[in-house]
Amino acid sequence: MALPRRELRELRELRELRELRELRELRELIERVDEQDRVVGVVDRAEAISRHWLHRIATTVCRDPEGRILVHRRANDMSRFPGQYHWLAGGAVDIGETYEQAAARELGEELGVVSAAPRFLFKYLCRGEISPYWLGVHETVLTDPVTPDPAEISWYAWLTEDELQEAVRRRPFVSDGRDVLRRYLDQRPYGTSVR
Repeated sequence: MALPRRELRELRELRELRELRELRELRELIERVDEQDRVVGVVDRAEAISRHWLHRIATTVCRDPEGRILVHRRANDMSRFPGQYHWLAGGAVDIGETYEQAAARELGEELGVVSAAPRFLFKYLCRGEISPYWLGVHETVLTDPVTPDPAEISWYAWLTEDELQEAVRRRPFVSDGRDVLRRYLDQRPYGTSVR
């Protein structure tokens, strides 16, 4: 007895979803986007980087209640920018995610923070050191303790803006982060609190 068309279609869709999940476990699939940040396809992140295809990254400026900024050193065995310092937490936007959803997810993965609600600040087309990408920048105040993932973060500290700017001049910071810091500081009205 043959199944009705609708049931066959649903079975096919379920199989495709299962295959996509299995494929995602093997590779990091992301959305490839165009110059206007419109989705044009799904690709492997490594391929997007190697071919310089546009994709999406979401980051968050993490501040404590005193206004200091979380700065961290990337683990030495990270595939990108090993051992370098960074002042943003974040990563690739998953398929179907918004920048805000990705920023919140990355805070949980990297810092063990699940209660934060990152606030979107701005996005721009970043001509990154290893690949171009659309970068969504967010901000949040963390009141809960952070528990960084040691596979991603080997050290962290809370720095004032002045201390951060001095560290950026003296330490090996992720190059793209330097550009974002300038934009972040420039986009705020002078003297305005970011909390």
